[in-house]
Amino acid sequence: MDQIDARSLVPDTIGAPSSQLGQIWELIKAPLIVALLQFCVYVCLTMSLMLFVERVYMGIVIVLVKLFWKRPEKRYNWEPIAEDLECGSSNFPIVLVQIPMYNEREVYKLSIGAACGLSWPSDRLVIQVLDDSTDPVVKEMVERECERWAAKGLNIRYQIRENRVGYKAGALKAGLTRSYVKDCEYVVIFDADFQPGPDFLKRAIPFLVHNPDMALVQGRWRFVNADECLMTRMQEMSLDYHFTVEQEVGSATHAFFGFNGTAGVWRLAAIHEAGGWKDRTTVEDMDLAVRASLRGWKFLYLGDLQAKSELPSTFKAFRFQQHRWSCGPANLFRKMFMEIVRNKRVNVWKKVYVIYSFFLVRKIVAHMVTCIFYCIVLPLTIYVPEVYVPIWAIVYVPCTITVLNSVGTPRSIHLLFYWILFENVMSLHRTKATLIGLLEAGGRVNEWVVTEKLGDVMKNKASNKASALPAPKRPRLKIAERINTLELGFAAFLFVTGVYDFIYGKYYFYVYLILQAITFTIVGFGYVGTIVP
Repeated sequence: MDQIDARSLVPDTIGAPSSQLGQIWELIKAPLIVALLQFCVYVCLTMSLMLFVERVYMGIVIVLVKLFWKRPEKRYNWEPIAEDLECGSSNFPIVLVQIPMYNEREVYKLSIGAACGLSWPSDRLVIQVLDDSTDPVVKEMVERECERWAAKGLNIRYQIRENRVGYKAGALKAGLTRSYVKDCEYVVIFDADFQPGPDFLKRAIPFLVHNPDMALVQGRWRFVNADECLMTRMQEMSLDYHFTVEQEVGSATHAFFGFNGTAGVWRLAAIHEAGGWKDRTTVEDMDLAVRASLRGWKFLYLGDLQAKSELPSTFKAFRFQQHRWSCGPANLFRKMFMEIVRNKRVNVWKKVYVIYSFFLVRKIVAHMVTCIFYCIVLPLTIYVPEVYVPIWAIVYVPCTITVLNSVGTPRSIHLLFYWILFENVMSLHRTKATLIGLLEAGGRVNEWVVTEKLGDVMKNKASNKASALPAPKRPRLKIAERINTLELGFAAFLFVTGVYDFIYGKYYFYVYLILQAITFTIVGFGYVGTIVP
């Protein structure tokens, strides 16, 4: 018998698994992988164009507003309110000031002091501190601060609840049920870290008094700690664009924009007609604004009516805040879409603006296209060069959007490139939160984590700097507490893809991919809040 070679009994493919995988890859690549990835590219290009057109539209409108629109005092009826020799302060409407807070150890004095310093007749002002604190020490400190101001003749009320049902919305709603509120015509809301100027009410209230169809006057936020670190500078750039462009355009063209939850004066009749505060989402402020708008009420944004506030200065706090701000609007869109469509009290153009521009483009598409296209789909096309991605989508569109964003914060124009990289990282969390809100998936859809504030620390830091004393140090986090595995996973994916593109690619995508990988790594190790710009 001829000698049998054992190798002849084993298929060649078993001895060459890499060759077999290569054959399978080539077999499914064209009909499945390329087609699927090309479809994803087309979907992302559509979303990119939607965002691009929206940004260009708002850029054109804001230029027209600044050049040709009259100042709000001339577009609306406005006259200052002054005391009358005969009637005294009775010309002034009674205003309720609501300050919701929760364990605000560092900032409670700032907000209460600023509210008590408003230049409004004390007999026409009711200050309501809505304290949901669970820390008994903090509750005692806040109550003593209220008593201190009450002893000076201020009508300040300290209100607590037995539970935190509804979170902020529940506290505001409970505050309006108090018997002494029935005589108030307007309510102004300030979060615990907000410090309005003394003339805040004197500038805002006349718009409501002399324009009976106006429900809300919204002021602008200014940030006391914008220069603390690179992360706060990035936040300032995004929020300044929101206030400088988005709010201004909505106010000037449609008399609608989302209430920011604080530094705004409401007509109490409008709140009641709209159905009051609801806690069905984590954006009770936006919920109320949309419902009031659908009932025909108008809003006004005043860019020069400002209140000081504080930005989250730790990445953990910032991430929780962004989850709430991304999940809430998406969930509200899901709940109110048909209500907006069926509404018969506002015109079609306003409904289209609210559904398409306000919700779909800004609250959903803007987050998802940034994450899906620039952090997932575009890197994957490196491995499948047969997929076509037009140059305008990866260069001209993002560059235009970035330049338009610089309108809000011209002092930070030199940080625009890093702003793109940082926003791409944050889009990962915003997309995840948006999907949770749209699908009502998981237990985080109604998650509410109060943003940590460091008001006294920031004030002491500034005063110590002026007096050459050492500034108080924050508690250092351990390495394990800093690590964010999701960001590090994306950093590894983008780095490997960048190296692959450097070796085999031809479009120089690796320049962006490596820089984006570095940014993901910095955030992944939790050091983004320690880099000084």
